[in-house]
Amino acid sequence: MAKADTLHRKGFGKSSRRDGWWVQPGLTFLVLTLFIVYATWSAFQNAHYAWGPYLSPFYSPEIFGNSPHAWLGPKPEWFPGWLPFSPALFILPFPAGFRFTCYYYRGAYYKAFWADPPNCTVSEPRNAYTGEHGWPLLIQNIHRYFLYAAILFLIVLWSDVIKAMNFDGHFGVGLGTLVLLLNSALLTFYTLSCHSLRHLIGGRKDCLSSNKATLACYSCVSGLNGRHMLFAWMSLFGVMFADLYVRLVSMGIWADWRIV
Repeated sequence: MAKADTLHRKGFGKSSRRDGWWVQPGLTFLVLTLFIVYATWSAFQNAHYAWGPYLSPFYSPEIFGNSPHAWLGPKPEWFPGWLPFSPALFILPFPAGFRFTCYYYRGAYYKAFWADPPNCTVSEPRNAYTGEHGWPLLIQNIHRYFLYAAILFLIVLWSDVIKAMNFDGHFGVGLGTLVLLLNSALLTFYTLSCHSLRHLIGGRKDCLSSNKATLACYSCVSGLNGRHMLFAWMSLFGVMFADLYVRLVSMGIWADWRIV
Protein backbone atom coordinates (compact mmCIF):
# COMPACT_ATOMS: atom_id res chain seq x y z
CA MET A 1 0.00 0.00 0.00
CA ALA A 2 2.84 2.37 0.84
CA LYS A 3 4.43 1.68 -2.53
CA ALA A 4 1.16 2.43 -4.33
CA ASP A 5 0.78 5.70 -2.43
CA THR A 6 4.32 6.64 -3.39
CA LEU A 7 3.56 6.02 -7.06
CA HIS A 8 0.46 8.23 -6.89
CA ARG A 9 2.47 11.05 -5.34
CA LYS A 10 5.01 10.77 -8.14
CA GLY A 11 2.30 11.28 -10.77
CA PHE A 12 0.69 9.36 -13.61
CA GLY A 13 2.96 6.96 -15.49
CA LYS A 14 5.73 6.99 -12.92
CA SER A 15 7.46 3.71 -12.13
CA SER A 16 10.74 2.27 -10.99
CA ARG A 17 10.60 -0.21 -13.88
CA ARG A 18 13.43 0.16 -16.39
CA ASP A 19 11.88 -1.90 -19.19
CA GLY A 20 9.61 -0.58 -21.93
CA TRP A 21 6.40 -1.09 -19.95
CA TRP A 22 4.52 1.34 -22.21
CA VAL A 23 5.04 -0.72 -25.39
CA GLN A 24 2.40 -3.37 -24.75
CA PRO A 25 -0.45 -1.04 -23.74
CA GLY A 26 0.57 1.33 -26.54
CA LEU A 27 0.36 -1.39 -29.19
CA THR A 28 -2.90 -2.64 -27.73
CA PHE A 29 -4.35 0.88 -27.92
CA LEU A 30 -3.22 1.27 -31.52
CA VAL A 31 -4.45 -2.12 -32.78
CA LEU A 32 -7.82 -2.00 -31.03
CA THR A 33 -8.40 1.58 -32.20
CA LEU A 34 -7.63 0.65 -35.80
CA PHE A 35 -9.94 -2.36 -35.58
CA ILE A 36 -12.80 -0.31 -34.10
CA VAL A 37 -12.40 2.37 -36.77
CA TYR A 38 -12.29 -0.19 -39.59
CA ALA A 39 -15.19 -2.27 -38.26
CA THR A 40 -17.35 0.84 -37.78
CA TRP A 41 -16.53 2.10 -41.28
CA SER A 42 -17.22 -1.30 -42.80
CA ALA A 43 -20.51 -1.72 -40.94
CA PHE A 44 -21.90 1.56 -42.29
CA GLN A 45 -20.83 0.94 -45.90
CA ASN A 46 -23.78 -1.34 -46.76
CA ALA A 47 -21.89 -2.30 -49.92
CA HIS A 48 -19.26 -4.75 -51.17
CA TYR A 49 -19.87 -7.21 -48.34
CA ALA A 50 -20.76 -10.15 -50.60
CA TRP A 51 -19.40 -11.70 -53.76
CA GLY A 52 -20.72 -14.89 -55.33
CA PRO A 53 -20.92 -17.49 -52.54
CA TYR A 54 -18.87 -15.34 -50.14
CA LEU A 55 -20.36 -13.25 -47.35
CA SER A 56 -18.36 -11.02 -45.02
CA PRO A 57 -18.45 -12.20 -41.37
CA PHE A 58 -19.22 -8.61 -40.38
CA TYR A 59 -22.57 -9.00 -42.16
CA SER A 60 -23.39 -12.60 -41.28
CA PRO A 61 -26.11 -13.56 -40.75
CA GLU A 62 -27.56 -11.07 -43.22
CA ILE A 63 -31.09 -10.76 -41.90
CA PHE A 64 -32.12 -7.88 -44.18
CA GLY A 65 -30.09 -6.79 -47.19
CA ASN A 66 -29.72 -6.60 -50.93
CA SER A 67 -27.47 -9.61 -51.51
CA PRO A 68 -28.68 -13.17 -52.28
CA HIS A 69 -27.58 -14.15 -48.76
CA ALA A 70 -30.33 -12.09 -47.06
CA TRP A 71 -32.69 -14.24 -45.00
CA LEU A 72 -35.74 -11.94 -45.02
CA GLY A 73 -35.18 -9.88 -48.14
CA PRO A 74 -34.23 -6.21 -48.58
CA LYS A 75 -34.55 -3.31 -46.17
CA PRO A 76 -37.95 -3.54 -44.43
CA GLU A 77 -40.49 -0.77 -44.83
CA TRP A 78 -40.77 -0.29 -41.07
CA PHE A 79 -37.11 0.70 -40.79
CA PRO A 80 -36.88 4.43 -39.96
CA GLY A 81 -35.85 6.45 -42.98
CA TRP A 82 -33.73 8.85 -40.94
CA LEU A 83 -31.49 6.05 -39.68
CA PRO A 84 -28.57 4.80 -41.78
CA PHE A 85 -29.35 1.25 -42.87
CA SER A 86 -26.83 -1.57 -42.98
CA PRO A 87 -27.30 -5.33 -42.48
CA ALA A 88 -24.25 -5.31 -40.20
CA LEU A 89 -25.96 -3.06 -37.65
CA PHE A 90 -28.45 -5.83 -36.82
CA ILE A 91 -25.82 -8.36 -35.77
CA LEU A 92 -22.49 -6.66 -34.93
CA PRO A 93 -23.54 -5.62 -31.40
CA PHE A 94 -23.49 -9.29 -30.36
CA PRO A 95 -19.91 -10.25 -31.34
CA ALA A 96 -18.78 -6.78 -30.27
CA GLY A 97 -20.37 -7.31 -26.86
CA PHE A 98 -18.72 -10.72 -26.56
CA ARG A 99 -15.28 -9.22 -27.13
CA PHE A 100 -15.88 -6.10 -25.04
CA THR A 101 -16.85 -8.15 -21.99
CA CYS A 102 -14.19 -10.83 -22.61
CA TYR A 103 -12.03 -11.56 -19.55
CA TYR A 104 -8.81 -11.15 -21.53
CA TYR A 105 -9.82 -7.99 -23.38
CA ARG A 106 -10.88 -6.38 -20.11
CA GLY A 107 -7.34 -6.52 -18.80
CA ALA A 108 -6.01 -5.37 -22.18
CA TYR A 109 -8.14 -2.27 -22.66
CA TYR A 110 -8.25 -1.38 -18.97
CA LYS A 111 -4.52 -0.74 -19.32
CA ALA A 112 -4.46 0.61 -22.87
CA PHE A 113 -7.50 2.94 -22.80
CA TRP A 114 -8.25 3.62 -19.15
CA ALA A 115 -4.72 3.33 -17.75
CA ASP A 116 -6.21 1.40 -14.85
CA PRO A 117 -3.27 0.94 -14.34
CA PRO A 118 -1.24 1.37 -17.56
CA ASN A 119 0.88 -1.59 -16.45
CA CYS A 120 2.01 -3.41 -13.33
CA THR A 121 3.68 -1.19 -10.68
CA VAL A 122 3.00 1.92 -12.78
CA SER A 123 1.05 4.82 -11.31
CA GLU A 124 -2.41 5.54 -12.70
CA PRO A 125 -4.39 8.80 -13.04
CA ARG A 126 -6.74 8.05 -10.11
CA ASN A 127 -6.47 7.38 -6.42
CA ALA A 128 -9.17 4.73 -6.06
CA TYR A 129 -10.55 1.74 -7.94
CA THR A 130 -14.13 0.57 -7.51
CA GLY A 131 -13.77 -2.55 -9.63
CA GLU A 132 -16.71 -3.92 -11.61
CA HIS A 133 -19.31 -3.27 -8.92
CA GLY A 134 -20.54 -0.01 -10.46
CA TRP A 135 -21.47 1.38 -13.85
CA PRO A 136 -20.31 1.22 -16.56
CA LEU A 137 -18.16 -1.80 -15.62
CA LEU A 138 -21.11 -3.60 -14.06
CA ILE A 139 -22.17 -4.55 -17.58
CA GLN A 140 -19.18 -6.91 -17.77
CA ASN A 141 -21.20 -9.46 -15.81
CA ILE A 142 -23.33 -10.25 -18.88
CA HIS A 143 -20.38 -11.83 -20.68
CA ARG A 144 -21.83 -15.32 -20.23
CA TYR A 145 -24.96 -14.30 -22.15
CA PHE A 146 -22.93 -12.93 -25.05
CA LEU A 147 -21.22 -16.35 -25.05
CA TYR A 148 -24.53 -18.02 -25.92
CA ALA A 149 -24.98 -15.63 -28.84
CA ALA A 150 -21.38 -16.23 -29.97
CA ILE A 151 -22.01 -19.98 -30.14
CA LEU A 152 -25.07 -19.41 -32.33
CA PHE A 153 -23.04 -17.12 -34.58
CA LEU A 154 -20.44 -19.86 -35.01
CA ILE A 155 -23.10 -22.16 -36.44
CA VAL A 156 -24.02 -19.49 -38.98
CA LEU A 157 -20.39 -18.79 -39.92
CA TRP A 158 -19.66 -22.47 -40.48
CA SER A 159 -22.74 -22.68 -42.70
CA ASP A 160 -21.28 -19.74 -44.64
CA VAL A 161 -18.13 -21.81 -45.21
CA ILE A 162 -20.24 -24.60 -46.69
CA LYS A 163 -22.08 -22.10 -48.90
CA ALA A 164 -18.70 -20.72 -50.01
CA MET A 165 -18.11 -24.07 -51.74
CA ASN A 166 -21.13 -23.66 -53.99
CA PHE A 167 -20.25 -21.86 -57.23
CA ASP A 168 -23.41 -21.57 -59.33
CA GLY A 169 -24.61 -24.98 -58.19
CA HIS A 170 -21.23 -26.68 -58.55
CA PHE A 171 -18.78 -27.68 -55.87
CA GLY A 172 -15.67 -25.55 -55.76
CA VAL A 173 -13.05 -24.12 -53.47
CA GLY A 174 -11.70 -20.62 -53.94
CA LEU A 175 -9.16 -18.68 -51.97
CA GLY A 176 -12.09 -16.87 -50.38
CA THR A 177 -13.44 -20.23 -49.20
CA LEU A 178 -10.19 -20.86 -47.33
CA VAL A 179 -10.22 -17.31 -45.91
CA LEU A 180 -13.73 -17.84 -44.51
CA LEU A 181 -12.73 -21.30 -43.28
CA LEU A 182 -9.72 -19.90 -41.42
CA ASN A 183 -11.82 -17.12 -39.92
CA SER A 184 -14.46 -19.55 -38.65
CA ALA A 185 -11.77 -21.81 -37.19
CA LEU A 186 -10.06 -18.94 -35.35
CA LEU A 187 -13.37 -17.66 -33.99
CA THR A 188 -14.22 -21.19 -32.87
CA PHE A 189 -10.96 -21.53 -30.96
CA TYR A 190 -11.49 -18.10 -29.42
CA THR A 191 -15.04 -18.93 -28.32
CA LEU A 192 -14.25 -22.44 -27.06
CA SER A 193 -11.34 -21.13 -24.99
CA CYS A 194 -13.64 -18.65 -23.21
CA HIS A 195 -13.41 -18.50 -19.41
CA SER A 196 -17.19 -18.45 -19.11
CA LEU A 197 -17.53 -21.61 -21.20
CA ARG A 198 -14.99 -23.34 -18.96
CA HIS A 199 -17.03 -22.35 -15.92
CA LEU A 200 -20.28 -23.37 -17.62
CA ILE A 201 -18.96 -26.87 -18.36
CA GLY A 202 -17.42 -27.75 -15.04
CA GLY A 203 -16.40 -24.73 -13.02
CA ARG A 204 -19.40 -24.97 -10.72
CA LYS A 205 -18.92 -28.67 -9.88
CA ASP A 206 -17.07 -29.90 -6.81
CA CYS A 207 -16.09 -33.19 -8.45
CA LEU A 208 -15.56 -33.79 -12.16
CA SER A 209 -14.08 -37.30 -12.05
CA SER A 210 -17.52 -38.86 -11.56
CA ASN A 211 -18.55 -37.85 -15.10
CA LYS A 212 -15.94 -38.76 -17.71
CA ALA A 213 -17.66 -36.83 -20.50
CA THR A 214 -17.80 -33.63 -18.46
CA LEU A 215 -14.20 -34.10 -17.33
CA ALA A 216 -13.04 -34.58 -20.94
CA CYS A 217 -14.86 -31.43 -22.11
CA TYR A 218 -13.58 -29.42 -19.16
CA SER A 219 -10.00 -30.56 -19.77
CA CYS A 220 -10.27 -29.68 -23.46
CA VAL A 221 -11.62 -26.18 -22.78
CA SER A 222 -9.03 -25.69 -20.03
CA GLY A 223 -6.26 -26.56 -22.49
CA LEU A 224 -7.61 -24.06 -25.01
CA ASN A 225 -8.10 -21.48 -22.26
CA GLY A 226 -4.35 -21.34 -21.73
CA ARG A 227 -4.06 -19.86 -25.24
CA HIS A 228 -7.09 -17.60 -24.98
CA MET A 229 -5.02 -14.45 -25.49
CA LEU A 230 -3.48 -15.87 -28.67
CA PHE A 231 -6.86 -16.86 -30.07
CA ALA A 232 -8.30 -13.47 -29.12
CA TRP A 233 -5.77 -11.60 -31.25
CA MET A 234 -5.61 -14.08 -34.13
CA SER A 235 -9.40 -14.14 -34.48
CA LEU A 236 -9.50 -10.34 -34.37
CA PHE A 237 -7.13 -10.09 -37.33
CA GLY A 238 -8.85 -13.04 -39.01
CA VAL A 239 -12.33 -11.56 -39.02
CA MET A 240 -11.06 -8.19 -40.23
CA PHE A 241 -9.07 -9.79 -43.05
CA ALA A 242 -12.06 -11.92 -44.09
CA ASP A 243 -14.19 -8.81 -44.43
CA LEU A 244 -11.41 -7.01 -46.30
CA TYR A 245 -10.92 -9.94 -48.67
CA VAL A 246 -14.60 -10.16 -49.62
CA ARG A 247 -14.75 -6.37 -49.96
CA LEU A 248 -11.75 -6.11 -52.29
CA VAL A 249 -12.91 -9.05 -54.42
CA SER A 250 -16.36 -7.48 -54.70
CA MET A 251 -14.79 -4.17 -55.74
CA GLY A 252 -12.70 -5.88 -58.41
CA ILE A 253 -9.42 -4.91 -56.76
CA TRP A 254 -8.53 -8.52 -55.97
CA ALA A 255 -9.33 -11.55 -58.11
CA ASP A 256 -10.48 -14.63 -56.27
CA TRP A 257 -8.17 -17.53 -57.05
CA ARG A 258 -10.22 -20.65 -57.85
CA ILE A 259 -8.40 -23.68 -56.42
CA VAL A 260 -10.91 -26.40 -57.24
